[in-house]
Amino acid sequence: MGRYPFHRLQIELAELIKSLPAESRLMSEPDLARKMGVSRATLREAMRAFEGQGLIRRRQGVGTFVVARVPVIDTGLEVLESIESIAQRSGLSVTMGELRVKQIKADDEQAAQLGVPAGTELMRVSRVIYTGNRPIAFLLDTLPCDILAEADLQSGFTGSVLDLLLRRGDPRLTQSRTEIKAIEATPEVARVLQVQRDDVLLHFSAQLYSEASRVVDHSISYFLPGYFRFHVVRRVG
Repeated sequence: MGRYPFHRLQIELAELIKSLPAESRLMSEPDLARKMGVSRATLREAMRAFEGQGLIRRRQGVGTFVVARVPVIDTGLEVLESIESIAQRSGLSVTMGELRVKQIKADDEQAAQLGVPAGTELMRVSRVIYTGNRPIAFLLDTLPCDILAEADLQSGFTGSVLDLLLRRGDPRLTQSRTEIKAIEATPEVARVLQVQRDDVLLHFSAQLYSEASRVVDHSISYFLPGYFRFHVVRRVG
C-alpha cells in the first residue's frame, strides 16, 4: 500500500475513533481490516501510531479501546523530578498501583550498575503509575538495603523513590545519569501496562548518585509515549 492510501486509512481511523465515546471497544482487527479494505499488517501499523498518541489502548487478548483525552506530561529533562511532581505541574492526577517490594542479592549486572560486590543485599521496588484507571508508566528501582529498607515504604509512599530520598535528606543526592531509548514492550511490561507485546515504549535507565559519588539507586522506567513528551533545552555552543 502506498503512502496516500495509508494516509487515507489514518484519516478514516481518526474519524472513527473521534466518533466513539471513551472506553468504547473497537471491532476486532480482522473485521476492522475488512471494513477499511486493508491488510491486518497495514491496519496494525496505523493502530500503533494512534496508540502512541494515547488515543486508543490495546489490551492483549481483550481488545482495543478508545481512550479519553488527558493532558500530556510535557517536561524538560534538565532537572531530575518525579512523575508525581511533573504531573502535578501539568494538571494531571496520577496514582500508584500495586506496590511490589522484594529483597534480592545482586547478580553481576546489578552489582556493576550499583558499584557493589555481587551478592550484596538489594531492595527492588516496582509499581505501576495510573491516571484514572489507565496505566501510563511502570517503574522499577533497585537500591542497596542500607539506603532503602522495606519499612521505609510502609506509610506515606506514593510512588516516587526519588521524592522519598529527597524528603529524608540522607544521603544527599547530587546528579543522575540517564540513558534514554525507545524499546519494544516485553511480555511482562506489556501485561502491566495493558498494551500489546512489542509495542514501542520510552525506556529510561538511570543511576542516581550521592555527593560521595556513590550510586544509591538504579532505576528503570517505561513510559507510554502518548502520555509523555520529553524535551531538552540546550545552550548554543
